[in-house]
Amino acid sequence: MMAVGVIGFITTSAIGQSNRQIDNYRYPDKNGLNVFEDNKDTISTWNGFKVRLGGSFAIQFQGLDHSNSYNAETGYGTELIGLQSNFNLPTANLDVDVALFDGMRLHLRTYLSSRHHPEPYVKGGYLQIDNLNFIKKDLLKGLMNNLTVRIGHMENNYGDAHFRRSDNAQALYNPFVGNLIMDGFTTEVGLELTYQRNGWIGVLGLTNGKLNQNVGDGNKINPSLLAKFGYDKQLTDDFRMRLTGSGYFTNKTSNVNLYGADRAGSRYYLVMEEPGATPAAKFTSGRFNPALKNEMLALMFNPFLKYKGFEFFGTYEMAMGKENSETDNRMFHQVGAELLWRFGSTENFYIGGRYNLVQGKEFATNNDIKIDRFNVGAGWFMTKNVMAKLEYVKQRYDGFAAGSRLDQGKFGGVVLEAVISF
Repeated sequence: MMAVGVIGFITTSAIGQSNRQIDNYRYPDKNGLNVFEDNKDTISTWNGFKVRLGGSFAIQFQGLDHSNSYNAETGYGTELIGLQSNFNLPTANLDVDVALFDGMRLHLRTYLSSRHHPEPYVKGGYLQIDNLNFIKKDLLKGLMNNLTVRIGHMENNYGDAHFRRSDNAQALYNPFVGNLIMDGFTTEVGLELTYQRNGWIGVLGLTNGKLNQNVGDGNKINPSLLAKFGYDKQLTDDFRMRLTGSGYFTNKTSNVNLYGADRAGSRYYLVMEEPGATPAAKFTSGRFNPALKNEMLALMFNPFLKYKGFEFFGTYEMAMGKENSETDNRMFHQVGAELLWRFGSTENFYIGGRYNLVQGKEFATNNDIKIDRFNVGAGWFMTKNVMAKLEYVKQRYDGFAAGSRLDQGKFGGVVLEAVISF
C-alpha cells in the first residue's frame, strides 16, 4: 500500500510539472537509449530551482527450468529447488532529480521494492557540477565547458556495460532481461572527474572502496581507483562509433564490491538454487562473483557500433586478485557480444542476440571453470515510456566440483518482461 501511495504521488506530481527539462541529464525513457556518460552541453536552461520526479516499474513472467548432476535414485549430487512458471515480484524505483543552480544538479535513486529487499531503501545519489557559476559567473569557463564533477555515494563509472544493464526496475536501457554473468557494478562514496571534448572521453575517479559505510576502527579505508579513456563520435548521419577502455583497482581490503554490490538482485529467480531458498536470500541466482578481493585489478574494453538500425555492443573484461586466505592471484576473463536490429519508423521494435562467457579459476577448489549464456530476444517500445521484451535464455556451467550445486548445471527457458519508465 505504501508503494502504491508513493507511485500515485509521483505520477500526480510529474503531470503537474510544466517543465521537466534537466541539463546534462540522461532521460529515463527511450530518449536515453545508447547514452553513456551524460552529454556535456554548455547551453543552460536554468530558470530557477526545479525538481523532476520520475520512476520505473518492471515485472517478469518467468518460465525457466534447471538441472545438474543430481540423481534422485542414487542420492548423488545436490538437489535443486523445483521451479514453476509464474510472475516474479514487481520492482519499482523512485528517482528525484533537482536543478539546484545553474550547472549544479542532484540525483537520488530509491528502490521502492526489489528482489533483495521488499521495503524501500536508497540505492545512492550524487551532486553533479557542470560549471562554477555558483561561485562566480564564468569561473574557469574554458575548463568547465568540457569537465563534469560528480561527488556522492554513487554508481561508479567502470566500463560501459553498466550503462546498458537493468538497475532494479530501470530495465528500459537493457535489450535483454538479465545482466552480464559477472556484473561489474558498485556504488561507493567517491569523486569522479569526466572530461569530454570532440568525441574524446577521459574519466578519473577515487572512492573509499566501501559499499556499506562504517567509521569503526576495524573498517580501514582502502581507496579504489578507476579510470576510463575512449572515443565516441557520430561519424556520419548513419554511423556512430564508440570505443572505451576502463580500469578499476582496489588496495588490500576484506571485501571488494565490484561483482557483488547489486543489492537489487538478478533477473533469473531461484535458478540453480537448493530447496528452501527464497528470492530475497538467494538474490544473485544466475550470476557469478569470482571472489577477488585483495589488490584486485579489473580491466574492461567496450566497442559500440551503430549503423542505421544495426547495433553491436561488446565487452571484454579481465579481473585479477585473490581472496584474503590466498597467496597467489587468480585471473578471470569475460566476453560479451550483443547484436541488435532496431526497426520501425522510430526504431520502436528490435530483435537480437547476446553471447556471454566467463572463464577462470574458482576460489577454494582452484578448478578451471566456465559459464556461458546465450540469449535471443525481441522488444517493442509501445511508447517512449512503455516497453515489453521477450527472451529465450540458456546458461551452462562446466568444471565445478563433482556433486556440487553447479556440477553439470544448466538452466533455460523463456522470460517476458514489461517495463515502464518516466
